[in-house]
Amino acid sequence: MTRLTVFLILAILAASGLALTFGEAPLSAAQYRLAFADPASLEGQVLWQVRAPRIACALMVGAALGLSGAVLQGLLRNPLADPGVLGVSAAAALGAAFAIVMGGAALPGVVEVSALAGAGIAGAALVIFAARVRAPEALILFGVALSSFAGAATALIFNLSPSPIASAEVMSWLLGSVQNRSWFDVAWVTPMVLISGVLAAFAASGLRMLALGEETAATSGLSMGRLRTAALIAAALAAGAATAVAGVIGFVGLAAPHLVRRAVRGDPGRVLLPAALTGGLILVAADLAARLTPTDQELKLGVFTALVGAPLFALIAWRAAREWRL
Repeated sequence: MTRLTVFLILAILAASGLALTFGEAPLSAAQYRLAFADPASLEGQVLWQVRAPRIACALMVGAALGLSGAVLQGLLRNPLADPGVLGVSAAAALGAAFAIVMGGAALPGVVEVSALAGAGIAGAALVIFAARVRAPEALILFGVALSSFAGAATALIFNLSPSPIASAEVMSWLLGSVQNRSWFDVAWVTPMVLISGVLAAFAASGLRMLALGEETAATSGLSMGRLRTAALIAAALAAGAATAVAGVIGFVGLAAPHLVRRAVRGDPGRVLLPAALTGGLILVAADLAARLTPTDQELKLGVFTALVGAPLFALIAWRAAREWRL
């Protein structure tokens, strides 16, 4: 696991270096030297106030989504679980859309707080439901219903929006992006990811015991109530913070744990940190690819990850179906 962690960190540094080097505005070697020597110069502004916070934001958002997906897959013992399936991302999108239509985008932090509130409400509903119904399948079905309701409510807000400008802002935000993000956004999302990481670390041993079966875990003294609460809060907080900052970005939470699960021999407790690092790496690389794709308008990050992630989702579902038949 140590080798895997070191490899992922080095890969993140390499991807971040490439993302800092390449962009829409090409810079010469002399301009790069000037940017490092004088951060207040125009070249320094491009590097340290445009590209660097965008990279950091993509890294933290990807880490949040990867961590959230790993926690949910371990808790539900389902390889197809991710924040989007349980409705947390959709609820955060609903909160943000409501804030944008009500004019909250003009005030710093209002959209983010509203999105996080939506995710918090969804997370609380999941915790309450999980306390009453023990079956993981029932929790997934409840999450799907929650996601459908939040999606319909978001569409209703979009449909009834009195301002075409607000509607365009909602649509742009729902497509997901880290474009034009600042150090304020990085400072806002980072503490949320760290708190989620602490809660996930607290739940790691319980997730490892749960992999042996709920009855076996219960006889070992595991408190399922505490485990569900800690895991769901960690997942909801991470996914809510990511959606609040970058909009709706799908499939990262699903893919990241699967890419590293074999390296940790399927241990749901040990996969958490590598999944978070992998999620960050995926999003930094995807954002760089979206920026460099030769199109008239820059591809939205959520669109790019969906184009790549949807086939992966189908492959995972196909493999899972084969295992169920066996």
